[in-house]
Amino acid sequence: MVNTITVVGAGNVGATTAQRIAEKELARRVVLVDIVEGVPQGKGLDQWQSAPIENFDTRVIGTNGYAETAGSEIVIITAGIARKPGMSRDDLMNTNAGIVKGVAEQVARTSPNAILIVVSNPLDVMCYVAKKVSAFPRERVLGMAGVLDTARYRAFLADALDVSVRDIQAMVLGGHGDTMVPLVNYTTVSGIPVTQLMKRERLDEIVQRTRGGGAEIVSLLKTGSAYYAPSAAAVQMAEAIVGDQKRVLPCSVWLEGEYGHSGLFLGVPCKIGGRGLDSVIEVDLTPDEKAALAKSADAVREPMAALTF
Repeated sequence: MVNTITVVGAGNVGATTAQRIAEKELARRVVLVDIVEGVPQGKGLDQWQSAPIENFDTRVIGTNGYAETAGSEIVIITAGIARKPGMSRDDLMNTNAGIVKGVAEQVARTSPNAILIVVSNPLDVMCYVAKKVSAFPRERVLGMAGVLDTARYRAFLADALDVSVRDIQAMVLGGHGDTMVPLVNYTTVSGIPVTQLMKRERLDEIVQRTRGGGAEIVSLLKTGSAYYAPSAAAVQMAEAIVGDQKRVLPCSVWLEGEYGHSGLFLGVPCKIGGRGLDSVIEVDLTPDEKAALAKSADAVREPMAALTF
């Protein structure tokens, strides 16, 4: 347990993230920050009143400023506008870049030793904004993408194979978007290669559904985007940091030559522990996977170059 975890953005993702952190008692305090007066205060109070029922002692506090967040060990950034049907993640870029810039400035001032977990979209580009503005080292700026994308991939596979999600081991790399790269060759069911259990044509369908997993939910909700799975993914990363668990998770991190790429955030296998990024784990990729990862990197670099913050 740490002293304070801050969640910036009291919308569906942020509020659900705060509740999950409190229920797991990862911190003594969870501070929920939002610019809309009364919303974080009301949601924080509501969550705290669930404590006697859910049996947690983590205090949930809502605020419109950053004074209460001072000294946070972890800050999870969910602030930004959500996607609507027909919008890509990149459509959100300029608006959310300004929001994330403001958040990163405040966090660097009030919690200079914090580890940032970025959830705002477009994810990989917002990680770049947060790192550049905060000037934090790469170990302390992480993007929540691969954990979520991998969870969707595993969920779809579990449905198709009629097996428990617990028995599916998988990993999705690349940018958080239509060019993400599920590693089929590393996908197993209790150690059995998934290619022995499912035809490649069906696997390819699941890979495509994974790439469009967020858009599928947006199209169904019509007035919002996913938040249960994204919040669970962010909290899994926070839990790995709080417990110094050395979890091997696919996260968006600043690459410095790994996988042949530098100067951008991209989803790769990472060891996550108490200092944030412990190390990037490089695995062998097939020529097709290398090409797909390069294409995904290009899809991240293009909007980065268009930033005007």
